[in-house]
Parts: sequence; structure tokens; C-alpha cells
Amino acid sequence: SDDMLAALDRRGIAASAGSACTSATWEPSHVLAAMGVPLTRAVAALRLTVGPDNTDGDVDYLLSVLPEVVAESRAKSRGSASPK
Repeated sequence: SDDMLAALDRRGIAASAGSACTSATWEPSHVLAAMGVPLTRAVAALRLTVGPDNTDGDVDYLLSVLPEVVAESRAKSRGSASPK
């Protein structure tokens, strides 16, 4: 998830790994836990917020780069799990 946040940041997209009220902590979102989301998925959650200053173009840009960012993160994760 840190890899995804860094990759999005390099592309000019601000994102977070936690809820707005707990963004300073590294614990999974209590909201996701209350929803029954398994811990392994909750720790990989990504939070994106769209506000009145964002445009349709901003959202389109995010949607255009997100698949590549996810693929890069998954490839990196698989690579780090393999024996050296």
C-alpha cells in the first residue's frame, strides 16, 4: 500500500491509507473493521477523496493511472515475496 501511495503521489494524486480521522496512525480503519473487512484487506485499503475543487478530468486521470499503479504494486509485492 505504501508503494501505491508513493506511485500515486509521483503522478500528482493525493491519497491516504487510512480514514481521515486516523490518518496519523498505521492501524487499519475501524470503519472497515466494523464492516467485517478482513485485516489483510483492511491494511491494504486506499482512501481517495473527491471535493468540489476536483474536476471530471481529475477523476478521469485517476481512473486512467490507477490500473497501472495497482499492477506495479502487485508486481513489486510478488517480487519481495520470492526467495532471494
